[in-house]
Amino acid sequence: MSAGVGVDGRIAELLALGAATVHEASGGGGALPHELRPVHPLALAGRALPVRCPPGDNLALHEALDVAAPGEVIVATCGDAVDHGYWGEVMAVAALARGLAGLVIEGCVRDSAALAALGFPVYARGLCVRGTGKDAAASRSVGDPVQFGDVTVRRGDAVIGDGDGVVVVAAADVDAVRGAARRRAEREQEQFAQLRAGATTMDLLGLRPDGGT
Repeated sequence: MSAGVGVDGRIAELLALGAATVHEASGGGGALPHELRPVHPLALAGRALPVRCPPGDNLALHEALDVAAPGEVIVATCGDAVDHGYWGEVMAVAALARGLAGLVIEGCVRDSAALAALGFPVYARGLCVRGTGKDAAASRSVGDPVQFGDVTVRRGDAVIGDGDGVVVVAAADVDAVRGAARRRAEREQEQFAQLRAGATTMDLLGLRPDGGT
């Protein structure tokens, strides 16, 4: 796994530690819905650029491409209208030219073969050939916080995505979570050694009701 151009080294380290470890190190917070899966097996890491699209409309994504900074990940909501291809090859080429690190969208995308060939990381609910509108009068936002269930995503938050899912870490918490994730990873390595030496998970995790062995 590797982070994109312009990505903060601290966020790249979170990616190396893995989304599941980062989630646990965050106290079990920050996980985006499990339906958001990688369109192709490409990890992503970067700073969030939140986008709110009107249902069935992707003008806000084009506006985001106009203002995005290198290393940012577009993190987009689109209401209940999931079944549209909000993103495709043209937008991925534009995103790569601007140095973006990926896309996370609660809707669908299209041009999957081209996205794979380009190597642009996309996490979405699925694929759909249905197009979108571009209504300049529709309510939308770029850069304002967006909500995924109980997770609020703000511009500058760390976004980590791998085969296990996507997790968001508040910008102010990156250093603390990175330290906790390191410790968790080190502890797991010690547990692996103990397991290979004959210990059981019941013992290592203190799962026996009487505390015995």
